[in-house]
Amino acid sequence: MAEVVAIKPAVADGPVLAIQDQGVLRLTLASPPANPLSLATMAALQAEFDRVKEDRSVRVIILSASGKVFCAGHDLKEMTMHRADPDRGRAFFEKTFAACAKLMQSIVRHPKPVIAEVDGLATAAGLQLVASCDLAIASHEATFCTPGVNIGLFCSTPMVALSRNVSRKQAMEMLLTGETIDAATAKEFGLVNRIVPREYLSQVVNKYAQTIASKSSLVVKTGKEAFYAQAEMGLADAYAYTGRVMVENMLARDAEEGIGAFIGKRKPEWTDE
Repeated sequence: MAEVVAIKPAVADGPVLAIQDQGVLRLTLASPPANPLSLATMAALQAEFDRVKEDRSVRVIILSASGKVFCAGHDLKEMTMHRADPDRGRAFFEKTFAACAKLMQSIVRHPKPVIAEVDGLATAAGLQLVASCDLAIASHEATFCTPGVNIGLFCSTPMVALSRNVSRKQAMEMLLTGETIDAATAKEFGLVNRIVPREYLSQVVNKYAQTIASKSSLVVKTGKEAFYAQAEMGLADAYAYTGRVMVENMLARDAEEGIGAFIGKRKPEWTDE
């Protein structure tokens, strides 16, 4: 039976719900209709990502949302309230964007793969959340945009994640126009991996998660870390670095077991070491 963990709320029922089952932790944004990235929501997500970082019972993380909107980005009402502060909100704005940057980097640097399950609108920092995940599976009804330019607040932090997923021209098209793209365009741009009918979305995402969870967690952790590290290097440095990574990987017990199982035509038994 799945273990249900309710994150302590800043509002009634909490901004995030965590359900763990068979090595997969599902984190669901639970503040419909907009599921905004308020400080409370970001703190709840950050707490969960931090909590399971060294938890060997968690092998994959799914990020989903309740309602018709995946995530509408930062809570603009919450931020606007602080314009009445003596500093016109500067300290609160700095705190909000720092928390967001920490959360997004925590997802990228997390040892567990993170899969976004997107059904509905992902906008601004909500799109940033999707783009920060390792994989993104969307329903046909999912839509995406960076509309900050329309309200006088350019999506500067979301563009960090966006520009690392799609080409520069495509990123600038979204950032400069603020227009919404459909799931098919998002897949064409490279923002999502697959598009599936809404009724099969969770089923497909769970299948991806279970497939990944069946691998050696040590090997998956090694590969994810190396992928993002080499992407920031020049060609020669990337090959030198990944060569070292592969040597250490070859010396791992799971590599010895996996290769031995392949040669012996049997199923490997992972020790995650």
